Amino acid sequence: MPDVSAAEAAAPETAAPSEALTSPPGVFADLVGQDDAVATLRRAAAEAAAQLRQAAPGGEPAADPGAGMTHAWIFTGPPGSGRSLAARAFAAALQCAYGTGCGTCPGCHTTMAGTHADVRLVAPEGLSIGVGEMRALVLRAASTPSGGRWQVVIISDADRLTEAAGNALLKAVEEPPPRTVFLLCAPSTHPDDVSVTIRSRCRVVPLRQPAPEAVAEVLVRRDGIAPDVARWAAAPAQGHVGRARPLAGDPQ
Repeated sequence: MPDVSAAEAAAPETAAPSEALTSPPGVFADLVGQDDAVATLRRAAAEAAAQLRQAAPGGEPAADPGAGMTHAWIFTGPPGSGRSLAARAFAAALQCAYGTGCGTCPGCHTTMAGTHADVRLVAPEGLSIGVGEMRALVLRAASTPSGGRWQVVIISDADRLTEAAGNALLKAVEEPPPRTVFLLCAPSTHPDDVSVTIRSRCRVVPLRQPAPEAVAEVLVRRDGIAPDVARWAAAPAQGHVGRARPLAGDPQ
């Protein structure tokens, strides 16, 4: 395994896990009502950074069977719970120079903006994700990160993988490259959404429907909506920030 890049070597020392867990929310700020999931992801990102620091020059990240970090994850939850947002925020935390998802370093900024060279987002152009696209993606994901800390593949609708595409992904998940992480998003881990075999090789992060109060808070903080309007819009949105925002901004 090649050395960590010169840019990473020049980055400030990564925060220890205890520091990471008490740092400002950063890239996770908009993942509302998901405190347990955020704590899990921040802990895993800190451990991933520690693995890279402990890796011998030219070697692979040190694997700790008891650590919270693993190479494949599934984010589940109802519509509006923030599955794709959670996956992207976790990818940013993995690329973060501090291992915390600070939200301000180049790794965080480019990942959240969708321009990081080592973070790839897969979304179905039609009704499904085909085997050809998945094979090409797996092949690219096997390469060494070009500048970031990890190769990260985000599959936003893993429930739309065809059977053949799922088999191609399964092979990569079973024998992952040492610095590649797969992040899958699906409504649930039911076999109709994600195959049992793939699910058994992933760590599941369940997301819940945010409470109206949490939705109102993010509308006030991020979008500058008046508190009373935010509370009104959050009530019928059923925990979906994307539904609440246009309601709050519509004078009618």
